[in-house]
Amino acid sequence: MKTKILILTLLSGFIFSLSAQQYTPQIGYSVEPGYKTNFKKNRAGDNWFISAGAGMGVLFGDQNNEADFKDRLNANPHFAFGKWFNPYFGMRAYFTGGNLHGFEGNNAQFMQHNRFFAGHLDFMYDVTNHWGVYNSKRFFRFIPWIGLGYAQKFKNKSPQEFLGKAESPSLNLGILTAFRLSDRVDFNLELQGMLLNEEFNRVSGGKLCDGIAQLSAGLTFKLGKTDFEVIEPMDYGLINDLNNRINALRAENDQLSRRPVSCPDCPDVPPANVVNHYGENFVRFRLDSHKIDENQEVNIYNAAQFVKETGTRLTVVGYADRNTGTAAYNMQLSEKRAKAVAKQLTDKYGIPASQITIDWKGSDVQPFEVNNWNRVVIMTGDKR
Repeated sequence: MKTKILILTLLSGFIFSLSAQQYTPQIGYSVEPGYKTNFKKNRAGDNWFISAGAGMGVLFGDQNNEADFKDRLNANPHFAFGKWFNPYFGMRAYFTGGNLHGFEGNNAQFMQHNRFFAGHLDFMYDVTNHWGVYNSKRFFRFIPWIGLGYAQKFKNKSPQEFLGKAESPSLNLGILTAFRLSDRVDFNLELQGMLLNEEFNRVSGGKLCDGIAQLSAGLTFKLGKTDFEVIEPMDYGLINDLNNRINALRAENDQLSRRPVSCPDCPDVPPANVVNHYGENFVRFRLDSHKIDENQEVNIYNAAQFVKETGTRLTVVGYADRNTGTAAYNMQLSEKRAKAVAKQLTDKYGIPASQITIDWKGSDVQPFEVNNWNRVVIMTGDKR
């Protein structure tokens, strides 16, 4: 009967742990693609960024195609700032300017030494984090974007005449690639195009529009909180299955409680050299955590009491589930879990370290068929 009660307590505690995971944020990564994952909303001051860099730009306008390509190149710095609202959607304000060489006359014989300024508001879509699993430490991200803006060409004196300023709304399209250098710095390569009014370069040739293409490189600096927290939903199927098991155990315990307490003809049985029916006691952990939850504390207490009463040695082995993280990361996580339990046994309950053997298996060994159950430390009694 005591065995049934212990198992019942274990399953009940595990259900409590599963329920808590509905609101438990897991920082920095998800186990499913971003579009299937719920993310905690960050504070207004989190996930901001500023970018700066420079590149080469080319004006596409009437008569420019007749000039040598190297003469059409312009050095264009840029500056931007923005915010990611979740791992795959963000906005930014982008500013660029500098030289803008144009050409006119037969065979592009006259060069316009223009200067310009442009700004646009962009809507950014991180394809990598949307269709792949979210990982704040991912090295490479692919981010297309689209934006609307304004561009102005300043007054200048061309070889043939004085050209006034020109201005135009702009439609902007581009692809940003981000390479992670650290938690707060990315290196960026970006290709973008800007569609403008047909007479932006002050030369009319009956074409649909003028345009500017740019290829640039730069650095992005992240401000405030740099990652997002994943909210792990409840596994309702698993919880329902556990509830059914608990109800069956309750019914069996009820039947056992009606049996006679004494048995004169039964021989005395020495205390079993186990903590529960399986010779083991369990401490469950939340996803990517080695912190011991309060509802798991009773299992450590029971193991400590068992050691004190029987002189048992304990083998404390940590595990991690296979569906989350790399094998190397899970090995470190299982080590932290095992050491956390052993520390609790010695520091809080006074079990000598000499009576505890610590080991960890990572995700290479999975003691349970249910993946989530393998976020566990198993304490096994070994009486000597």
